[in-house]
Amino acid sequence: MRAAELAGQDPAMAVRDAVRSHDLAGAGDIPAVTDARMRRSVNTMTPRPTSRWADRVPDPSDPEVREYLGELATLMDERRDRIGQHAAEHQPAWAIKALGPVPGDPSERERWQERASAIGAYRELFGHDDERQPIGAEPVADHPEKRALCYEAWRALGPADDTDLRDRTDGSLWLIRDQYQAETAWAPKHVGRELGYVRASTEDARLRVIRSRAEAEVARKAGDHELGAQHEQQAERSRLQESVYRMQESILAGLMDDRRAWEAATEAQRRLTVAADAELRRRNPEIKMEPLQSAEPDEVTDEQRTELDSPHQEQHDYLPPAWMQQLAEARKAFSEKIAERHGVMQPHEDPDYEDLGPAFPSWQQADRDAVLQPPKPPIPTSDRLAERQAEAGEPEL
Repeated sequence: MRAAELAGQDPAMAVRDAVRSHDLAGAGDIPAVTDARMRRSVNTMTPRPTSRWADRVPDPSDPEVREYLGELATLMDERRDRIGQHAAEHQPAWAIKALGPVPGDPSERERWQERASAIGAYRELFGHDDERQPIGAEPVADHPEKRALCYEAWRALGPADDTDLRDRTDGSLWLIRDQYQAETAWAPKHVGRELGYVRASTEDARLRVIRSRAEAEVARKAGDHELGAQHEQQAERSRLQESVYRMQESILAGLMDDRRAWEAATEAQRRLTVAADAELRRRNPEIKMEPLQSAEPDEVTDEQRTELDSPHQEQHDYLPPAWMQQLAEARKAFSEKIAERHGVMQPHEDPDYEDLGPAFPSWQQADRDAVLQPPKPPIPTSDRLAERQAEAGEPEL
């Protein structure tokens, strides 16, 4: 419901649409069924631009709570502004990579700071400290607030190649916006949660093997060979489970590699469509636009996820779940698509000259930074907060 609200939809209407979409006869758990239906439609919606924290304060009946929330939101907005000012003054690597050098013109510098504020605030809120990747990968839809702030930072990055869309006609912007469906339609399924679960299960099985073998050794030394044999059997079962989990991990890790390749290959185009959507909303505030709708495949269902937790067959007889086999088989088509995308070249304005390079540059891992880095200058604390801490006798943050 919160994801629908952040996308500009009426949460109550989203619930009604989910309930009315199919018959609920025979449903054992109506809330779970409604939740699953809502996720299929809501999780693909793109969050709308957010306002400042002070504009999002709720209106509780208690005046003290209202005052406290208002002051807290104001402090967060001030912190956001200081992050942009700090970035303009010290020019960290992530800001220069994302926004380019700080402009000398005062008005352009102010706009640069505002964009750096949105990106830097997202980085600070969610602990993203990679200097090479300004905001990192898009969060999963299970975290609507984080996803909304990520899109706000993404909009601050600007469209591809810093293209200015303000001079485009509405028709051109609608065409660009409509490309969002095409760019998201060939996205591989996001299986990050399943990969994390399988890796944890692999480690648990490995530890069970070690523990069972140790207990078998202790039992044999104590002369209890029957108990030792039981522990050895348990160790063998755990070893087979570990092998099965590692097979699942290999498939899921390959799928996530494809997902990262897709995100890198389509980032510029998706940023352009999001920027076109934001420009259309800015020009036409009176028009109620539907949110950008992703055409990505549905997430792994709970029923499919439970199939990962039953690897009790012999490893040489084990077959991954059908849905996982289908995703693994689809990797070949994706490889051909990504190769085709990387083979498209950007032509030079003069046909007699060579192409300028790949039209869709692939992501490349930059060299690692040195392990030892000089300390980064801290972002200054709020003056009002420092005064309060001094009055209360608390140490300064």
